Amino acid sequence: MPPWLPLSFSERGPGSEAPRLLTLLLFALLSTLPAAHARIALPRILGHSMVLQRERPVPIWGTAAPGEAVTVQFAGQQQRTTANAAGHWQVLLQPLRASATPAELTISGPANTIRLHDVLVGEVWLASGQSNMEYTMRKNSKVTRPNVPGQNPVDELDYAHNPAIRIFLVNRKTLARPDSTHRNWSIAQDSALRAFSAAAYFFAKELHQQLQVPVGVISSAVPGSRIEPWVAEAAFAKDPVFGGQKIDGDPGKFYESMIEPLAPFALRGFLWYQGESSCYLAETTTYTQKMRTLISSWRSTWHDADLPFYYVSLAPFHYSQEKAQVPLTRETLPRLREAQAAALQIPHTGMIETTDLATAEGGIHPGFKWEIGRRLALQALRHTYKKKEVVADGPVFDHLKVRGRKAVVYFQSLSAPLVSQDNKPLTHFEVAGPDGVFHPAQARIKGKQVEVQSDAVKHPTSVRFGWDELAQPNLFAGGLPARPFRSNKPADVVSAR
Repeated sequence: MPPWLPLSFSERGPGSEAPRLLTLLLFALLSTLPAAHARIALPRILGHSMVLQRERPVPIWGTAAPGEAVTVQFAGQQQRTTANAAGHWQVLLQPLRASATPAELTISGPANTIRLHDVLVGEVWLASGQSNMEYTMRKNSKVTRPNVPGQNPVDELDYAHNPAIRIFLVNRKTLARPDSTHRNWSIAQDSALRAFSAAAYFFAKELHQQLQVPVGVISSAVPGSRIEPWVAEAAFAKDPVFGGQKIDGDPGKFYESMIEPLAPFALRGFLWYQGESSCYLAETTTYTQKMRTLISSWRSTWHDADLPFYYVSLAPFHYSQEKAQVPLTRETLPRLREAQAAALQIPHTGMIETTDLATAEGGIHPGFKWEIGRRLALQALRHTYKKKEVVADGPVFDHLKVRGRKAVVYFQSLSAPLVSQDNKPLTHFEVAGPDGVFHPAQARIKGKQVEVQSDAVKHPTSVRFGWDELAQPNLFAGGLPARPFRSNKPADVVSAR
C-alpha cells in the first residue's frame, strides 16, 4: 500500500471490503488531479554573468513540461510562452541597448523560478577552429617577451580584470546537457581566463577598448581538428559540390556537440582559426568549398545569412619537412592560403595576414596571439562596425602590367601608403617570363605600385610574392603585411575579392 494511506486502511485483513473500496475511491480521486509540474531547465549557454547581444532580437529558450506556461523578464520586458508538446519553449526579447550595469534575467514557471544574475548587454562573438584558436592564455604567459612599450601582452593575466569582458569555454562533453548551476560564463580573469583562448580574449579586449560596450566571447575549438567535423553533415549532403559523395574527416562530429547546442544564442558574428590540418592534406580548391559550406551551415543554424565571418591566414611554417599523408612542398602552404583567400568572395567575410608572426620558438603555434586577436578585431571594427578610420587590411594584389623589362604590381584600394616595414629593400618578389620559371627579383615602391624586375627575365609575364612556406616579406601598409599572391593563378582557383 502507498505510504501515505492511514495504517488503519493499509493493514486491515483480507476480509475487510469497506477499506478496499475507500482505497479505490482515493486512487480514482488522485488520478483526476493535475500531474506534477516539471522544473524549467536552461541550456548551458544561458547563465549568470553572460553577455546578451545588443540591437537585435535575443532568444531565450529551454525546456519545461508540455503545455506549461513560461514567463521571461529582463530590462523592463516581459515575454510569455507555453512549452510545446515536446517540452520545448522559446521567447524573443526585443532588441536591447548596450549596458554594462549588471542586471537580472528571470525565467519563471509553475514549478520553479530561475534568476540569472550579473547579465550585461553588448557584443557577442563565437570563436572556433583548431589548436591555434584553442591556444590558451596560460601558454601566452610563457612565450618570449616581446620588446614593446607599456603593458606587455605576455603579462596580460596579471592585468586582466575587466568586468565588461565575459568568456564562455565550450566543453564538448557537457554543452548539450542542462546545468542547474548556470555558472558557465566568467569574467575574463584568473583561472577561467588562464584556460581560455588567447586569440579570442585579445579580440574581445580590443573590441571593448574601441567600442566601449561589454563584450562576450565564446570559444569552441579542438586541437588538431580538420574543417569537416565543424560542418553539419546535412550541409555536405545538400551541397552541390559534395552531395552524393562520402566525405571523410568525421563530418558533423564537433558541429553537433560544440556548435549546434549554442544556437540560437544571439551573436554578432564568427571567428575562425583553422587550416593547419588541411595544409597537411595539401588541400586547395576543395578547402575553399568546404569553407563555403561551413559558413553557410553556421549562418543557416542561426537563421542569418549575413553574420560576419572573420578568419586567419596561416603563418609561415616548414610543412614540407613534416611527415604527412601526401607529399608536401614549399608551395603547399601558399596554395592553402590562396584557397583561404578565395573564400573572401563570400559576402561578409574577412581574412587577416600573419606572414610576420612566426618564430622558431612557436613553430606551428606562433605566440603572437595578442596581435592575431587585434587584427581580427580590426576586421570587425572596419567591416561590421563601419569604422572607416580603421585600417584592417594590408596590401592586396589587384592586377599586373608589363612595361618593358619591368612588371608593375597594382594593389586594391590602399588605406595607407606602401612601405618597407624594416626600411630595407623589398623581399620575396619573384618574376617569370614565357617559360614560367620564376627568378628572385628586385622590387621597389613607386607610389601606389611596386615595380619588379630581374636580370634573368627579359620579358616578364607573371609575378609572385611571398610564395614560400617560410617567407616573411617586408611589404606593409598601415602596419599590416601584404597578402602573398601569384599573378598567374590557375583558372580553377576562385579569385579573392
